Amino acid sequence: MSFRTRPAPAPASLASRVANRLTALTWVDAVVAAAVLVLLYVTLRVGEGTTVSFSTSQSVQVDTDPARLPYDAARSLLRMFIALAASTVFTLGYAYAAARSRRLERILIPALDILQSVPVLGFLTVAVTGFLALFPGSMFGLECAAIFAIFTSQAWNMTFGFYQSLTSLPRELDELSRSFGFSRWMRFWKVEVPAGAIGLVWNGMMSFGGGWFFLVAAEAITVGGQSYALPGVGSYAGAAIADGDLGKIGWAILTMAVMVTGVNFLFWRPLTAWAEKFKNEQSEAGEIQRSFVLDFLRRSHWPRLLGRLLRPVGEGLGRAGRLLGTDDHALFVDRTRQRTGDLVFAVVAGALILWGLFDLGRYLYDETGLGVFAEPLLLGLATLARVVVLVIGATLIWVPIGVKIGFSPRLTRIAQPVVQVLASFPANFLFPLATWFFLKTGLSIDIGGILLMALGAQWYILFNTIAGAMAIPTDLREAMDDLGVRGWQRWKRLIIPGIFPSYVTGGITASGGAWNASIVSEVVTFGGTTLTATGLGAYIYQATERGDYPQLLAGVAVMSVYVVALNRLVWRRLYRLAEARYTL
Repeated sequence: MSFRTRPAPAPASLASRVANRLTALTWVDAVVAAAVLVLLYVTLRVGEGTTVSFSTSQSVQVDTDPARLPYDAARSLLRMFIALAASTVFTLGYAYAAARSRRLERILIPALDILQSVPVLGFLTVAVTGFLALFPGSMFGLECAAIFAIFTSQAWNMTFGFYQSLTSLPRELDELSRSFGFSRWMRFWKVEVPAGAIGLVWNGMMSFGGGWFFLVAAEAITVGGQSYALPGVGSYAGAAIADGDLGKIGWAILTMAVMVTGVNFLFWRPLTAWAEKFKNEQSEAGEIQRSFVLDFLRRSHWPRLLGRLLRPVGEGLGRAGRLLGTDDHALFVDRTRQRTGDLVFAVVAGALILWGLFDLGRYLYDETGLGVFAEPLLLGLATLARVVVLVIGATLIWVPIGVKIGFSPRLTRIAQPVVQVLASFPANFLFPLATWFFLKTGLSIDIGGILLMALGAQWYILFNTIAGAMAIPTDLREAMDDLGVRGWQRWKRLIIPGIFPSYVTGGITASGGAWNASIVSEVVTFGGTTLTATGLGAYIYQATERGDYPQLLAGVAVMSVYVVALNRLVWRRLYRLAEARYTL
């Protein structure tokens, strides 16, 4: 009797495995693929308009035909998402460098204080000139300047939030990484980014709203008497406001509401629901956030198929990341070498800073004399008073509301789009109503300006409070319920320690955002009526309009000094307190 052995089947090739996967695709996969293709097509068609020819001497004409609003909205959305992508990359790199290097931290964090205090108009003055020179005769230069301006309104808040999460990483996660000897690359992507994911998503959502707030300033630019405009909802609204056309302003507001709601439904709500899996807790929450879009994507085979195709790339990056070293190094530090290195670093950095300040002072001295600082220093006191009132008022109002929203997934689903719409509305859109209200009631713009500044700043406190409350582990909340801890004791023992690091991040960015918002809130224009408050924001706005660079530099420098001093005296001390006592 003879036996014949059947040959073993040949291993399936990658192409055959992919083909098998493709045959298993369902109608859900077809819908997802069609949506991605449509998105790519629209992006390419809209992107064609960014490279047309452009002359700096041509007259600016903004077409305010409502039929153009869909195209304008698409152009604005493209700028916003490009700026958000740039802000995310900047956040991950900058915050990591500041959190992991004690020497760099001494430079990067004060620099971040200064950068967030520099108004968008201050960045635009340099950006427009630089990008137009870099891309002469092309609209692409103006597009880059607008994207850079939006980037400067988004990046700082996200960076502060991620830096706070890195410096307050839970101790058990740090010990886990060290005990397993993770590479620094693995520690970053497997431990640190997941630990800060919730705050990063919510701060990204808030920063996106901050980008909407300054959209008019970014798309309709006036520098040194020369006006530039790009197709977009911001420039459309700016032209309608200048014309005093309430009907077209209404169309702009409706378009903005549709865009904000759509982006929230299709992008931010799925992200916030997805980020729930990064909560550091031992028991599952009774209610979790849900998203129709996220549930639909999870039914599709595309994410898993794409993940399998990209797995070799991820593994290759992981192996390459081992070159950065591992996380199991000893904590012993040679104090002598450390002090020597600190001294050399301080001397070099100090020399560069002093050289820059000396060069700036010499320029201002030659142009106008150092007395140019006197007026903005005095005007800064008025703006400082408005900022302090705003932060205190926003804290008292929005912290309890933010905790309530963060503790309730059901309430989060309802409140998130509403808050996102309110946070995203540019103050310029409300200038007609504000002007009418101030004139009708006789309310001075010096006081009413606080309300307009709040439109662009108070939401940082609310969003960071929501993120902090959502990050509090469910098991701790259930333990408080079992022990019957209520009222002030619950706030003292659980809520305040849990949200305090996030609140400090929100406070810093709200303070910086309020200074920045003063630029567009202390000068209110509608039609032929202009109301001007006494303050540093109005001073910088008028200097930008006139193209008076010495006064603009003096105003920006004074604003930076005020913001940095406030951060050093108040917010940095609260940061250290959060790191030392209030880490979950």
